[in-house]
Amino acid sequence: QVQLVESGGGLVQAGGSLRLSCATSGGIFSISALGWYRQAPGKQRELVATITSGGLTNYADSVKGRFTISRDNAKNTVYLQMNSLKPEDTAVYYCYGNILTRRWGDYWGQGTQVTVSS
Repeated sequence: QVQLVESGGGLVQAGGSLRLSCATSGGIFSISALGWYRQAPGKQRELVATITSGGLTNYADSVKGRFTISRDNAKNTVYLQMNSLKPEDTAVYYCYGNILTRRWGDYWGQGTQVTVSS
């Protein structure tokens, strides 16, 4: 059973930083893309950043220059360093992975709350 477990969320003042981590486990043969999405109250879930197994990254325009996604392939873990946080970054952040077990599938973590106060 594949599990994605996020950590590192919390409450921070505007301008501050947080680092999210997402550890994957459970019968994994290979991982393709990993990423972070977020969902604010009353809004749809949106892409924040993704990273391929080869290290290619993609960011939402709203976080470019402030957030950095990275991964440790040996640990099957993905990170999101968030700097210069703004109140509009407040959301539940979800880890995503395209993972091979017996077949390729898309998996999600349970989410971690990030709250940025003004």
